[in-house]
Amino acid sequence: MQSYFVMQGRTYHEEKELGILWSLQQDSAGNTQHFWERMKEIDEGDRIFHYVKGQVVAISVAKTSYKEERKPYTIDLPGSEDEKGYLIETEYHELEKPLTIDDFFDEILPLLPIKYSPFQENGNGNQGYLYPCNEELTIKLVELIGDLNIYEIDEEQLEFVMGTVRRTEHDFLTPILAETEAEAKTKVRLGRQRFRNELLPLWNGKCALCDIELTELLQASYAKPWKDSTKSERVDPNNGILLCRNHDALYSNGLIAFDGQGKIHISSRIPGEDYEKVGLHGKMRVNRTVGNKPFLKWHKRWVFRG
Repeated sequence: MQSYFVMQGRTYHEEKELGILWSLQQDSAGNTQHFWERMKEIDEGDRIFHYVKGQVVAISVAKTSYKEERKPYTIDLPGSEDEKGYLIETEYHELEKPLTIDDFFDEILPLLPIKYSPFQENGNGNQGYLYPCNEELTIKLVELIGDLNIYEIDEEQLEFVMGTVRRTEHDFLTPILAETEAEAKTKVRLGRQRFRNELLPLWNGKCALCDIELTELLQASYAKPWKDSTKSERVDPNNGILLCRNHDALYSNGLIAFDGQGKIHISSRIPGEDYEKVGLHGKMRVNRTVGNKPFLKWHKRWVFRG
């Protein structure tokens, strides 16, 4: 199961009534766009979050993969007259209480990918149609939607995957959210477990900076974070460094980085007088491999806060 954001705007109501998603294949100049081509990625069972005018208003479940069809509704889209497009059949479930993105954007922003994000840094939706929604973002959205639309029972505390709930006429939402959250969490857990298991021997089972060998204190630190990585990069041991929890926190938050030669770079946000406190000095380096190099450089460019 994969998740996606669809940015519908004025096409939402007609597409909902027809139970579909539909996009162009090309614009009037014959150009393709990633947010149209992504329709080819959707498989049966995938989840789609429907974004309309600042809110997630529905969740749908894909019933089919894509097929080529001409525009099936009346709203005019520039260049869409009698043009072929991609159509997917999907089952819409409208939310009783839509999720207003701006209200929770501080929680959502850290989970947005650098490339192909559905939202700008100010919280506004990006132009385009279909965007990927990584597992970490999916989990957060499900939690927020559940908090708004699923309610607690009394002190008996009925247990469910999503937490405590009471039955309502909108109970269809409970199993959809529960299944979506459970599968996303499983994918993250298994992916990170495999990543860690393959990373440990590459770094001889010790922190690349301070040589701590106590397994309980070692973290498999991503250079290119989960939200920005492809499926293969998420389990590629070259996309990581084995670090103790202290140095992992510094690395994951962009306070240290390593260049293509493995030399450490320390953020100016850490005062020089605090280097010893956090276990750093300016001559540190890691024994990077050829496979590490592009990932280390990516981290230094996009995550490091110099």
